[in-house]
Amino acid sequence: MPDKRMRLRYAGRCRLCGAELAAKSEAIYERSTKTVRCVDCQTTSAPANEPAEQFFTPPPPATLEHGVAGASARREHERRKAKDEERLRAKWGRFGGIAVALSDERQTTQAWDGGAVGEERLGARLDALASDEVVVLHDRRIPGSRANIDHIVVTRAGIWVIDAKRYRGRRPELRVEGGILRPRTEKLLVGRRDCTRLVDGVLNQVELVQEHVGQVPVRGALCFVEADWPLIGGSFTTRGVEVLWFRRLARMLAGQPDGGVDVAAVANVVAARFLPA
Repeated sequence: MPDKRMRLRYAGRCRLCGAELAAKSEAIYERSTKTVRCVDCQTTSAPANEPAEQFFTPPPPATLEHGVAGASARREHERRKAKDEERLRAKWGRFGGIAVALSDERQTTQAWDGGAVGEERLGARLDALASDEVVVLHDRRIPGSRANIDHIVVTRAGIWVIDAKRYRGRRPELRVEGGILRPRTEKLLVGRRDCTRLVDGVLNQVELVQEHVGQVPVRGALCFVEADWPLIGGSFTTRGVEVLWFRRLARMLAGQPDGGVDVAAVANVVAARFLPA
């Protein structure tokens, strides 16, 4: 089939000259290579009477970097651990090795280890779901920020932004206040502690991803690892964010209707915008 002149729905790169092609600009789509090129770089003429059309243009073929779950949290834990040990050795001199061996990790250092473990365990389970129709990305850096997105899952139905949290033995709960005479508010409690900020964080990440994928639906989830979930029920939705455990999340991913999303193309777009941390 001949190449086609069309309007790009997403930004791309010219196969021939490497120039950046902005979304909504016109370009030539090469069916044989499934890539795009500049109108000026066309090697064969597109039919003059063929109108430009809307099309989801995949980025040029590239090796997709899936990332390593918990990698940045693990590095931060090791950095803090090494700094703590260095401080002890400097304080105790020749007895520094003994001091290190007898000392427990500081709570702030342990927190990074716990976070890394939660991301690693959830990442391994998500990887087990990966297929041609489910692409899993881990530990993605948010441009212009030191923060990261734990996991991004691209399916035929859309995109999931997933934040892993490891709260051993504590139960996530939803508290609703107000309603009739006062504005309704929803709070996320974990072990009776107000953790509503976690929901705010996921919503911010969902918004950031949505900016780069157009009309592709993006949903958010807080997946708690090793939490004290009840035998019946327990999961809930607050402000559009799913709060649940892995098995419940896996059922939701598997039960989504087919939305016709080009998984490979969308995954490439997301991976290019949010690089591994």
